[in-house]
Amino acid sequence: MEPVATNNTHYVDHADFFIHDLLTCIRSGITVQSIHPHRPFNGENHLKSARQIHHLFTFYPRAVENTLRIARECEPVYKQHSRHFPRYRHIPGGNATVFLRHLVQEGAQQRYGRITNQVQQRLEHELQVIEQMGYADYFLVVWDLVRFARSQGIRYAGRGSAADSLVSYCLFICEVDALERGLLFERFMRPERSQLPDIDIDFEAHHRHQVIEYIYHTYGADRVARVATYHTFMARSAIRDIGKVLGFNPQELDTITKTIPFTYADNIRKALQHLPELRESPLKESRFQLLLDVCEKIAGFPRFLGTHLGGIVISDGPLSDLTPLQYSASGTVITQFDKDDVEELGLVKLDLLSLRTLSAISDAGHYIADTNPSFDYDSIPLDDHNTYKMISQGETIGVFQLESPAQRALQTRLNSKSIEDVIASLALIRPGPIKGNMVDPYIRRHDGKEEITYLHPKLEPILGKTYGVILFQEQVIEIATSIAGFTPGEADQLRRVMTHARSQQVMDDIGRYFVKKAIENGIPKKIAHQIFASIAGYASYGFCEAHAAAFAATSYKTAYLLQHYPAEYYTALLNNQPLGYYPARVLCTEARQRGVKLLPVDVNYSEIDYQVNPPGCIRIGLKQVKGISASSLQSIITVLQQGFFTSGFDFINRVSIKQDELEKLIKCGALDSLYPNRRMLLRQLPIWLD
Repeated sequence: MEPVATNNTHYVDHADFFIHDLLTCIRSGITVQSIHPHRPFNGENHLKSARQIHHLFTFYPRAVENTLRIARECEPVYKQHSRHFPRYRHIPGGNATVFLRHLVQEGAQQRYGRITNQVQQRLEHELQVIEQMGYADYFLVVWDLVRFARSQGIRYAGRGSAADSLVSYCLFICEVDALERGLLFERFMRPERSQLPDIDIDFEAHHRHQVIEYIYHTYGADRVARVATYHTFMARSAIRDIGKVLGFNPQELDTITKTIPFTYADNIRKALQHLPELRESPLKESRFQLLLDVCEKIAGFPRFLGTHLGGIVISDGPLSDLTPLQYSASGTVITQFDKDDVEELGLVKLDLLSLRTLSAISDAGHYIADTNPSFDYDSIPLDDHNTYKMISQGETIGVFQLESPAQRALQTRLNSKSIEDVIASLALIRPGPIKGNMVDPYIRRHDGKEEITYLHPKLEPILGKTYGVILFQEQVIEIATSIAGFTPGEADQLRRVMTHARSQQVMDDIGRYFVKKAIENGIPKKIAHQIFASIAGYASYGFCEAHAAAFAATSYKTAYLLQHYPAEYYTALLNNQPLGYYPARVLCTEARQRGVKLLPVDVNYSEIDYQVNPPGCIRIGLKQVKGISASSLQSIITVLQQGFFTSGFDFINRVSIKQDELEKLIKCGALDSLYPNRRMLLRQLPIWLD
């Protein structure tokens, strides 16, 4: 064994030791004045140059030669452009492409009845791209997941850019007809696109685990894992963490961070200059300047590892061969690489998200079916006048995505009359359009009260359908292509940077490049700056149009349920709390205002959860009584099935629950129908229990 020259490397340059030392202090929970065994005072752990290494090993040059020899013999662990997509295992005949085409044609027949030339041409175009990119198996895997969900009665809804695909629509992955809406398939996937496409699907919150278990069972636990996400240092977290390490008073730091807006860690000084509320901020004092310097240095650095809300990867081989794995805090196995890194490895990510609204919709459907067996949620008409009237009056508490105060205020001004107006409203009440002052111009132009204008004539065909206002991510991509002459790949990179930028510097760099390209494309410099400013404020929080359309369908249909079946819908919402923008007490108030009677908890008539009983009324469930264990609740229901309770003594004699639980039931009135004098019943309770 011959020696090899190397160096323990933790940072690039010698000057970075200070930042590394501060991060070590954060990790160890100490200040810079403290000594800790995990905090070595050694500034030599940087990446040394060849000259420095040769100088360090002058006593044995052969060690350096051995290092170079090993380096020359090394091969990349991961082959470039390799893919590890999952393979669908149950293909008749073994040809994924042929089977996918068969399923798509079968689905198109079900969707349209008669397949027109326009439908066939669009499907053929998409299928050619899918086959060229090697995604046939991927679509089959997703199709299998939603097929499983349907077979189990699990409600789901595809969303995101996957709704730009007509193939997704024909495979029943999404409910948005991309052809009818004129959505671009290229927003979802194209051969030159730098980012691998992924499909986002919401599942009922109560049953998503069944879908995930199906994935593990079908493909093997060694080939399936949840995806990690890096939580990076932003302005508030950087000030708080670095400030503590530098010895600032934690209470003072807490007061300061509460005044700082959500922004990048390297954008604090700019915020101090431009925001009136920060005019008197202590951060302007000289004692905080080192803190701000460090914040700028660590902008975008990983702070801690978390689990992606819905991201899951499936590989064609053991994942341990491709990515380090670890257990998350909840006990699930996650990749240590985040969603961007796993993509670089050739893995594709599925987003299987949990949505309580879908559980509420499913529950409401069951309640409605008790009195209206022919009801079908999926067949709700999209042109119901009374539903749009309710929406335009802002009476939307409980409606998916339309219940916030901002949305309700918007609806009273927008006066929605079609699903297109609902789609636009979802895109309008977002931080981007609000920040870019796009809401008022859109409404005035929508109502014909303001002339529609464009910063440049090239924007008219792009922004015409939204009255000259940027609403959708697809429009950002088209603007980059038309105004700055970006290639499709560059335009997509612009969208990704704006959506996921981790520092202000990244945004500034892409802005300069956009303006430079626009000027080269014949756009005046001032106009180019104005156009980029309009999309920069928007794009970080913008919807893609397909995503807005997918959400809007759920928004409208939940509004329909609220308008026509308020008792059933509010019962479903109450049984799926926490959900939405408002607590249960607000939902109960709204239900009463719509003529729904709320009946009190009663041991003879209440189930564990809220129930529609009798029709048009909501009976409060026993679970709403605080301090009653699940076993006691189940005991009451089990005994009740043997016959109604006839008196307070009968209830206490038949049900085996603790005295303090009995007292809570009495105090809340659950036994009023058996013994209306609560005080007397509480006095009798110890006697009866003896």
